[in-house]
Amino acid sequence: MPTRNSSDVIVVGAGVIGAACAYYASRSGLSVTVVDRGPVAGGTTGAGEGNLLVSDKEPGPELELALLSAYLWRELADVLPASVEYEAKGGLVVASDEAGMEALRKFAATQALAGVTAEEIPADRLHDLEPHLAPHLAGGCHYPQDAQVQPALAAAHLLRASGARVRTGEEVTAILTGADGDVRGVRTPAGDLHAPYVVNAAGTWGGELAALAGAHLPVLPRRGFVLVTEPLPRVVRHKVYAADYVADVASGSAALQTSAVVEGTPAGPVLIGASRERVGFDRTVSVEVLRRLAHQATTLFPVLAGVRAMRTYAGFRPYLPDHLPAIGADPRVPGLLHACGHEGAGIGLAPATGLAVAHLLTHREPPLDLRPFRPGRFAPPA
Repeated sequence: MPTRNSSDVIVVGAGVIGAACAYYASRSGLSVTVVDRGPVAGGTTGAGEGNLLVSDKEPGPELELALLSAYLWRELADVLPASVEYEAKGGLVVASDEAGMEALRKFAATQALAGVTAEEIPADRLHDLEPHLAPHLAGGCHYPQDAQVQPALAAAHLLRASGARVRTGEEVTAILTGADGDVRGVRTPAGDLHAPYVVNAAGTWGGELAALAGAHLPVLPRRGFVLVTEPLPRVVRHKVYAADYVADVASGSAALQTSAVVEGTPAGPVLIGASRERVGFDRTVSVEVLRRLAHQATTLFPVLAGVRAMRTYAGFRPYLPDHLPAIGADPRVPGLLHACGHEGAGIGLAPATGLAVAHLLTHREPPLDLRPFRPGRFAPPA
């Protein structure tokens, strides 16, 4: 029987991935403890834009995960408070010239075969969807399945709905194992917590947590900045980005990449991302990055040129070399499961990840094929 320091499963990480794991594990009848060295949503989740995207994913395992998550987010929107700001507003991907438009058509055609809805929007209809878009664009594709949520609030309310014990400000310093090597719990400065299962939802620190158990998971941080404008009337109706954003998402380059993603929020501010670069955990504000983002955003929406940027924030996306998250049981440490490495898509992919983990914890068939996400696919360093 669970006690104050024991439960069926311990989830390490109180971001949106950990919250989703806790929520679905609890719904499966398990007692859950969530541990985080910081506050709820204090890492990648709190520095995200809340993107719930299918539009930027090519056919394959990640798109399957995203489509299932899109369905689950719609379910969650009916049970979570309205304050999570779920908006099924759709996305609009635009092309600046005919070559870009042709590439968009081909990409959307391959996605359609995988279950994505995309409508081609000719140049003369773009302003029906976004009246303030720049003129002379070649056209775009509208993705009605794209949505948005306020990520920190979504994580907090998922945790509350899970009924899990939440222990913040407690860093996991060791993974406890028995004589047979099976997981027995975790150690924190406040004491030992016991459970036969530990879920690694530690985001950019997922590799460090895995190492505590003698496992290998090559998670690296990939820094990104977001600009936040002063509150405005709803001048941006959808999530809007240029076609080159898709290529940047799939790139493994360590160099700086920027491609504007522009969206309004219910509270009024416009959010402008997205940048990505591998610079470790360096939080230094980059004027070059902010200048690029501002230029690209005002190129798409000239109306923003006269708008004040009120603040900026940086976050670190948990990056794995093949751009797929690690979801599933660790082959070397019985009782250790991983749910991390989602890079910049973790908000959108959280529900399907949490549901899959819950199925594994309760020995049920996962809701989709998890083989592409197996944590053991990365060979340990020689």
